[in-house]
Amino acid sequence: MSVVSALPFLKPVHIQAPAPVSPGRQRRHTLPASEFRSLNTEDAISVFEIEREAFISVSGECPLHLDEVRHFLTLCPELSLGWFEQGRLVAFIIGSLWDQDRLTNDALTLHKPHGTAVHIHVLAVHRTFRQQGKGSILLWRYLQYLRCLPYVRRAILMCEDFLVPFYQKSGFKSQGVSEITVATLTFTEMYYPIRGHAFMRRNSGC
Repeated sequence: MSVVSALPFLKPVHIQAPAPVSPGRQRRHTLPASEFRSLNTEDAISVFEIEREAFISVSGECPLHLDEVRHFLTLCPELSLGWFEQGRLVAFIIGSLWDQDRLTNDALTLHKPHGTAVHIHVLAVHRTFRQQGKGSILLWRYLQYLRCLPYVRRAILMCEDFLVPFYQKSGFKSQGVSEITVATLTFTEMYYPIRGHAFMRRNSGC
């Protein structure tokens, strides 16, 4: 699954659309073409709708239920990241802090404020925007952002076997089979060491 508006990787990033040919045809209050920002509880329903469609059809289980989405977006919104296109949520990550080397069942519902590991609960992309590399881009931005947080030492997650190559391409390493099971599902636990904190803060204005 503090204030992040001053952090570079969670600042809203606006990519302006080309200017209209005629000023008279310009729409008022146009939305940015693309924006990255942390999520809040008002985004919870959109998050859950994307998550439910992405996971139920594949595994039959959602990593987070709606009340759990709201729970983490209340406790640690700074550990979430959403990608919006024309104001519409198209992809997101939700994380929380964890204080052990390996995940346990408690990690599914708890946020440990003094932890040094970020547990990535879920990464999901809206079905209309899949197969476009958005998941990889969003994960890269999220990991870069974590380097701006001096207390974070690693990112950890658990995933089904078919997702292992996806995370390996982003630099995650396997820690073996997770002790956590959900119904009949088993998972591989993976981690990503967070390095370069001082460099990132010095060169990016963290």
